[in-house]
Amino acid sequence: MISCVDVVQAVTKTSSAVTPAPVPAAYTLGALPDNKSYSDFVVGPGKIELNLNPGDTRTVEITIANRLGTPRVFNVSEEDFTGSNDLNQPVVLLGDDRGPYSAKDVIHIPLSSVDIPHAEKAFIPVTVSIPANAQPGGLYGSVVVSVTSNPPSGTPPIGASTATNPVITRLAVLFFIRIAGPVSAEGQLSQFSLSGKKTILWNSDPVSFDMVYKNTGSIYLVPSGSISVTNMLGSPVAEIAVDPWFAMPASLRFREVTWAPPFLFGRYTAHAVINRGYASTSDQADLVFWVIPWKIILSVLIVLFIVIFGIRWIVTRFKFKIARK
Repeated sequence: MISCVDVVQAVTKTSSAVTPAPVPAAYTLGALPDNKSYSDFVVGPGKIELNLNPGDTRTVEITIANRLGTPRVFNVSEEDFTGSNDLNQPVVLLGDDRGPYSAKDVIHIPLSSVDIPHAEKAFIPVTVSIPANAQPGGLYGSVVVSVTSNPPSGTPPIGASTATNPVITRLAVLFFIRIAGPVSAEGQLSQFSLSGKKTILWNSDPVSFDMVYKNTGSIYLVPSGSISVTNMLGSPVAEIAVDPWFAMPASLRFREVTWAPPFLFGRYTAHAVINRGYASTSDQADLVFWVIPWKIILSVLIVLFIVIFGIRWIVTRFKFKIARK
């Protein structure tokens, strides 16, 4: 399930003369676990990956859960999307425009709107139909669900504008469609560093590793891997899994991995091994960093100062005599 948009372009264009495949014309409703109002709606799954051959047809199901507190009409449409080189915007929805590897002709939605009572979920079938003459590569599109906020009710205050500014909320299910055949799969890990590119951390709070993956091919990739951490003696401290994340063609994809150790002090080396997402190729990178928890060090110094000062005070104030037999 998702509550935000998270996704490209690929290698092939399908024939614009494709005849839409027949799709189911109905949807079904089901009750949510409770009827509370959370003032939101939920669309899922967040991402659908399909590996298809030319001529294949596959029907999948998306869900829309109404938790807004009132019955609402949700609009459903298809939009292409692409990646970007902006690390803060991994996916760009293209609206009415076609992407370089458009999925508009292969994604078929049986309806443009759906009425959903509060505390219920709609199950909507979406059919993906690949033309028999489709070339190998990737197609990228999304099913976008939107809802408009209710206009304000009642009489507006004196002096207030009578114009309404409805808010449209949009969520999307991203479709990654791969058509079987030879493709250009190329990419690499282009950056591995601590957050902010620091080399010294002044506390042992959670450590954030930043990674940037550059996809230079024509098909989306799903890199993954691990980060191993050793101390200054070379002893292993942690093995951190890097879960798979997608990277769109001809784009950059940022990934942050957080590690929360109980306590760190001294010099550490982080070693990343990231599979590129195709074949058995991987990238490796090392990172050396220091952790100096200044609060703890300051506390220790204060205690040592108090102890030394106390001993000196006792020695200068009292005379100790050794008893002789």
